[in-house]
Amino acid sequence: MALCAAAFLAAVALTALARRYALSRQLVDAPGERRSHTVATPRGGGIAIVAVVLPLMIWSGCAGARLSPVVLFGACGLALVAAIGWIDDHRPLSPWGRLAIHIFAAALLACGVAWAGQPLWWAIVVFALALGLVNVWNFMDGINGLAASQLILVAMGFLLLGMHGEGAFLACVAAAACAGFLPFNFPRGRIFLGDVGSGALGYLVACLIALSPATDPVGGLVWLLPISPFLIDATLTLLSRIIRGERWWTPHVQHMYQRCVQAGHAHAVVTGGYAAWTLSSTLVAIWMAGATHPVIIGAFATWYLLGVTIWLTFRIRHARRMRVS
Repeated sequence: MALCAAAFLAAVALTALARRYALSRQLVDAPGERRSHTVATPRGGGIAIVAVVLPLMIWSGCAGARLSPVVLFGACGLALVAAIGWIDDHRPLSPWGRLAIHIFAAALLACGVAWAGQPLWWAIVVFALALGLVNVWNFMDGINGLAASQLILVAMGFLLLGMHGEGAFLACVAAAACAGFLPFNFPRGRIFLGDVGSGALGYLVACLIALSPATDPVGGLVWLLPISPFLIDATLTLLSRIIRGERWWTPHVQHMYQRCVQAGHAHAVVTGGYAAWTLSSTLVAIWMAGATHPVIIGAFATWYLLGVTIWLTFRIRHARRMRVS
């Protein structure tokens, strides 16, 4: 509890410093057609979260009776993801160069899982999740409070699902650091996470899943429910852009949360809606935990199918509304 309180206060102080730095260096996101904000806002505030979590993560990996390869390899990967994001916040980088770093960071986390003696299938899953979630959180960081609040809710959901040991410690300090950043980003955005923060948060979620007590592939499905809002929105939006032949790696405002803002809903309302979705997903996950494999598979498929249906229904209605207007 003391470390969580310290993480919160440190994140508050460091976010304030990051904002001053961004303003002095003119690191600001200007409003535009591909943005959901209307006022020029400094970016890069996520460095405060990384600066708080990374040292505690390294300490946690070294503090036990033996070193924790998952935590330590994850810390190395987190540093890489944050570093390439920090550089990108200062000057645009090639998306393929960023992707190469993300792949390497995901491979590091997977190596940590394998080194810890976990099954090969779990290392492969962790690699795919790390690579995917870094980019999912980057895609979904587009309105005030959304990305940081989702990490807090996901971390708390994992704790309720039985996260323990190093995973529980990381969940607590990551949530505390995000809570320290959140007052600067919600309900009014005085600073954005930037690529340094959004990518790092996605990678932290992957680290938490890598530390989860999943025992088999079916049981591991439970841990994918709290992140279902981001996974569904990011994946379906990406697929729709690829199908239409668009440059899917470029900025856009086609995610469901962005369409909601375009429809006139306030950022706080949309962020609250995603929070309600995540909380509901967590309740379903808690109900599923410990159930038989057929029940887990059926509930998992039903919940994701429901999310896909909601997404498709909203997109169809929004398209009709735009044609009428």
